[in-house]
Amino acid sequence: MDKTEYRAVIKLFVKESLTPNEIHSKFIKVYGDSSLSFSTIKKWAAEFKRVRTSLDDDPREGCPKSATTPEIIEQVHDMLLDDRRMKVREIAETIGISKERLGYILHEEVDMKKLCTRWVPRLLTANQKRTRMNISEQCLERFNRNKTDFVRRFITMDETLIYHYTPESKQQSKQWTEASCSAPKKKRSVPSAGKFMTLVFWDAESILFIDYLEKG
Repeated sequence: MDKTEYRAVIKLFVKESLTPNEIHSKFIKVYGDSSLSFSTIKKWAAEFKRVRTSLDDDPREGCPKSATTPEIIEQVHDMLLDDRRMKVREIAETIGISKERLGYILHEEVDMKKLCTRWVPRLLTANQKRTRMNISEQCLERFNRNKTDFVRRFITMDETLIYHYTPESKQQSKQWTEASCSAPKKKRSVPSAGKFMTLVFWDAESILFIDYLEKG
């Protein structure tokens, strides 16, 4: 049952001159754990005693349905496209609607969400992206052209710096303690200054070769 049907039952019992306690007992007997709370039953019983007829909630100020109009939705969308870092409060104050109604428009009507910027190693230009695409197409063509009995595979190489000593991170040093104990302490350490370049070669199955380059 939805809340409107529950309220209709309360209204019927009020017409029969039952008290909120008696109504609550009947609800517990019939609906069990899904019954309404006593405070809710008492509230609506008082409303119906004051000759209330409607079973629906009273309209809330600040969240009018008229705020979700095609014109306002388009205005919100245009503001987001002009400045993708605008805050919800700024948009709501500019348009003159509540933050709750704006949240509905953002998630249900415009279908947009605010995300943090993701760090990447580098941003490629259009020319760099086209070069990578051309190289990938050449490799794929060569791969498909190879009709020999040998195992066909791509081997990839990348380079990385490895320090002689890398300290344990704060996340790695977490340990279980009693609830009454304070956090354990450890001396602060930094990565060692000594490091060397490492070349790693691998294919789709495993690492094939690791080469450690001499300094310089």
